[in-house]
Amino acid sequence: MKITDVTTFLVPPRWCFLRISTDEGVVGWGEPVVEGRAATVAAAVDELSDYLVGRDPRRIEDIWQTLYRGGFYRGGPVLMSAIAGIDQALWDITGKAIGLPVHALLGGRVRDTIRVYSWIGGDRPADTARAASEAVARGFGALKMNGTEELTFIDTHERVERSVANVAAVRDAVGPGIGIGVDFHGRVHRPMLKTLLRELEPFDLMFVEEPVLSENITPSLPVLQNAPMPIALGERLFSRWDFRDVLALGVVDIIQPDPSHAGGITETRKIATMAEAHDLALALHCPLGPIALATCLQIDAVSYNAAIQEQSLGIHYNQANDLLDYLTDPSVFDYHDGVVTIPGGPGLGIEINEEYVREQAAIGHRWRNPVWRHDDGSVAEW
Repeated sequence: MKITDVTTFLVPPRWCFLRISTDEGVVGWGEPVVEGRAATVAAAVDELSDYLVGRDPRRIEDIWQTLYRGGFYRGGPVLMSAIAGIDQALWDITGKAIGLPVHALLGGRVRDTIRVYSWIGGDRPADTARAASEAVARGFGALKMNGTEELTFIDTHERVERSVANVAAVRDAVGPGIGIGVDFHGRVHRPMLKTLLRELEPFDLMFVEEPVLSENITPSLPVLQNAPMPIALGERLFSRWDFRDVLALGVVDIIQPDPSHAGGITETRKIATMAEAHDLALALHCPLGPIALATCLQIDAVSYNAAIQEQSLGIHYNQANDLLDYLTDPSVFDYHDGVVTIPGGPGLGIEINEEYVREQAAIGHRWRNPVWRHDDGSVAEW
C-alpha cells in the first residue's frame, strides 16, 4: 500500500480536515489545525506531503520520526499540529485496512466509556448559571467555564469578586454533585493568582485549568504548590519534551495534551504514559471537530489514567457548523448519562461525509482569535 494524495479542507466553523488516499482505495482522515491559524497549518501539511507520497502509510512511527527529525527546526504549534493530523490519518488508514479500531492496534481498550464535560458560557463568563443548568438537564455530570475576563498584572478586587460570583452562581445552580472546571485561559498573571485561587477554594472545583501560561509556571511555583484544588494544563504544550519539563516541576495534577496539536496519536500516547508514571490524570483537550474527538477517544480507550474528555458539542465557537454535522452517522458519539461510548468501528471509528466536507470547504473560514485590550489600550491575554 502506498500514499497517493494528501488534501486539506478548511471547513466551518474554524477547522481543518485532512484526507490521505492510497493506491488500494483506503482513505484516512485527520484534523490538523491551530485555531486561528488553520491556513498556516494546511500549508505546513502541504510541505510535509513531499515526505508522504509513495510511502507505506502503515509505517507510522518511521513517518512520524521523519516528519519530526527530518527538518532542522522542530516542535511548536504549527509543525506539531501538521504532524498530528497526518498521524491521525495514518492510524485511520491502518485500522481500516485490517478492519480494526485504532485502540485495538494500541493494545486494546481498558474502558468502554469515558466521562465527558460540556463547555458553558463563552469567552466572557456571563449568564453561565443558566447554561450550566441546561447542560445538566441534557445529562452532563461535569462542566467547564471560563473563570475570568481579561486581568491586568494587578487588577481590582471588583474583578476578582465578579469571577467568584460567576463560579458561585454555577455551583448554586447545579448543586454539589456536578464537577466544575474553571479555565483561567492563561489570562491570570502571577500577582493575581494567589487571590483568585484562595477565593475559589470554597466551591470544590474539579480543577483550575491554565492558571497561568505554561511558560510562567516556574515563577508561580510557590503559589501553585499550595493550590487548594487540582491544577490542569497542557493544551499549549506540543511534545513529550515540553511535558517532561513541566512534569518535573511537580505542580500539575491533570495534563491536557491536544492530539491535534501534540503530534497526533503517536506522540500523545507517549505523553499519556509519561503522565501515568507520575500518577497524573489525563484529560485530553478537544474544543475541535469530530475527527479530533474520535482521535481523543481512541487514546482514552487505551490510557489507564484517562479521567474525563472535553468535547465541543454546542460550544460557543460552533456557530456555522457543529460537531456532528460532518459525520455520516452522528450516533457514533453515543452521549448518555454524562459519558460517551468508545467508537468500535475500524480506524478512528467514524465515517466522514466527504461530499459535505467538500461543499463546506468551498465556503471555508477565516476564523481569528479575538484581540482584547485593557482600559489603557494595551493588549490583553485572550
